[in-house]
Amino acid sequence: MTMQAKRTVKTLFATSAILAVLGGWGTAHAEQVEISFYYPVAIGGPVTKIVDDLITRFEGQNPEIKVKPIYSGTYPETLSKSLTAFKSGQAPEVAVMLSTDMFTLIEEDAIIPYEDLAKTDDDKAWLAGFSPVFMINSKSEDKTWGVPFQRGTTVFFWNKDAFKEVGLDPEKGPQDWSEVVDFATKLTKRSGSGNVERWGMQVPSSLTSYWLLQGYVAQNGGKIAEPDGKKTYFNSSEVVEAMQYWVDLAHKHKVMKPGVIEWATNPKDFFEGRAAMITTTSGNLTNVKNNAPFPFGVQILPKNKAYGAPTSGGNAYIFNVEDDAKQQAAFKFVKWLSSADQAAEWSIKTGYIAARDDAWETEAMKKYVAEFPGAKVPHDQIQYMVPELSTYENQRVARVIDDAIEAALTGNKSVEKALEDAQTEAERILKPYQ
Repeated sequence: MTMQAKRTVKTLFATSAILAVLGGWGTAHAEQVEISFYYPVAIGGPVTKIVDDLITRFEGQNPEIKVKPIYSGTYPETLSKSLTAFKSGQAPEVAVMLSTDMFTLIEEDAIIPYEDLAKTDDDKAWLAGFSPVFMINSKSEDKTWGVPFQRGTTVFFWNKDAFKEVGLDPEKGPQDWSEVVDFATKLTKRSGSGNVERWGMQVPSSLTSYWLLQGYVAQNGGKIAEPDGKKTYFNSSEVVEAMQYWVDLAHKHKVMKPGVIEWATNPKDFFEGRAAMITTTSGNLTNVKNNAPFPFGVQILPKNKAYGAPTSGGNAYIFNVEDDAKQQAAFKFVKWLSSADQAAEWSIKTGYIAARDDAWETEAMKKYVAEFPGAKVPHDQIQYMVPELSTYENQRVARVIDDAIEAALTGNKSVEKALEDAQTEAERILKPYQ
């Protein structure tokens, strides 16, 4: 039986099963349904406390459902553990994994589309309520395979005290690529012996560096791939020019530390005065707000030909399990977790973007934005966002472009050679999907 046929048969029986389950939930002796929830973080720490609290409140409102959280490590570890569990017949009912994992999960027949479960008008209105740009990495062939939960983008921070020191307006960051270079040149501070005491600009380049490149490419009027996951443009002129601009910050203009810059040390360098301006994830908004020992500014990314920024982060996926009652419970949990009030709370407490407009209209979010206007910057940037790189064999393709970026930044290859080699290898990997 084909994958589609299996889903069709399953759907035919779903209505009666759902009615039976709903009827059972209304009785005094209803059996509690337990679902597993894989979440990508190590055990312990503030995020797990937030998740635990959300689950406790959901269970209080829905006593017929028990949610078992499993803190599954990094995003790659969560994908690996989820697929291993699925193949052994012990899949979690819900997992938060990268939006870019969608094609991998579809290919494994591991997840089901939300349309199989969203049957009421209220369900459909909830599903239609997410910002369209976040749904590009959530849909394929008119089916919704994941819903945005913890999504992000990149934003631009600057140290207002450093701006004052060099005569720049501390209330206004650079607006375009040329101003970034101009401001960073003024802000870069060298000792009498020529050693750099403070870099003007810093952009992280370890791990998912393609994500930063996507922002530059969008600002340069290009794109690095098609949303269908089958074609990349790593050697296009727009990508080459964007990568050259990034390389030139260090090697030509000498306003950024050369080589690979670690994600983890990027905000730390900002806090400790070793970098006056940084690009980083919007997920660092709360971190910067709580830990910067100086007044700071935050804005959308500077433009070149246009404004542009990538999306990022995780979706909530429902697994293709045999138990319809568990799938319905999983759907109810995800719908609650990603509805307006919880989406606003999650955004306020973590710094991730609330991915639906009604979350920004809640009283809690309005109050938070009034107290911390910088929190609205990621939302203001939504209109300029492009979907994060997501292809078939996504981990392999992402590794190819990340290696090319590293080779260009370290000077091991010219920008043109690095990106030409990356495109050739990406085409080889994606050839079976053409």
